[in-house]
Amino acid sequence: MSDYVLAFDGIGQDFPMPGQRATIRVLDGISFDVERGQFVAVIGPSGCGKSTLLQMAAGLLRPTRGAVHHRGRAVTSVNTEVGFVPQQAQLFPWKSLAENVELPLLLRGVAVSERRERVAGALNAVGLDGFERHFPSQLSGGMQKRGSIARTLVYRPDIILMDEPFGALDAQTRMVMQNDLQTLSLQAGATIVFVTHDITEAVLLADHVVVLSQRPSRLLANIPIDLPRPRNMFEPFRNTGFEAAYDAVWTVFRSQIDIGRAH
Repeated sequence: MSDYVLAFDGIGQDFPMPGQRATIRVLDGISFDVERGQFVAVIGPSGCGKSTLLQMAAGLLRPTRGAVHHRGRAVTSVNTEVGFVPQQAQLFPWKSLAENVELPLLLRGVAVSERRERVAGALNAVGLDGFERHFPSQLSGGMQKRGSIARTLVYRPDIILMDEPFGALDAQTRMVMQNDLQTLSLQAGATIVFVTHDITEAVLLADHVVVLSQRPSRLLANIPIDLPRPRNMFEPFRNTGFEAAYDAVWTVFRSQIDIGRAH
């Protein structure tokens, strides 16, 4: 029996065009499944609907056609069992780091003693113990991102949805965060759906890479990445099989890029 925790079944999405009665089709028949404990990266050209798929899984948007299923049930309202990590950290500036991380537990009515224990554990997991009383303005961009991830981990969601979470970071911090995320996902056995524009990032982090086409977006490929773990995030080509895995993804993805226009 399949151990799928998340399934996108024939997803289609049309959006109204501003000032017109016409609509524009963004997603056109997208179907793929995510198994328990799997790390799935989704790549595709800008505007192809990658973030839209995450919003559907979180229950923030209903598809025009098809359905998203979480543990066999259609997602028809806000899905409180999943965690969402956006591109920007979005920590509340008037709250300390510990208060920001504690907030999901407070909203769920978790007892004070358990809240303190779980906040401490989440901050320790992302390497931020000792910064509990710091405010976001006192933290670097990478530390704020760690805080955002800790705030998601603290309530132990069934699935973590990540929308280009490292896109705004400098190259060095990004590699460190990729390595941290790999460690966290291995330790926690978390199920992660990760949107990115970066093929190298997708190949290094994922068990499967889902490749979407230009709009109206269709599924071009769902490519398994069979590289040993843990993987070297700092020197990608030292990973046995990395070049072949990268080529497999790039061969599919390159057809969606107007290389001539890039110059």
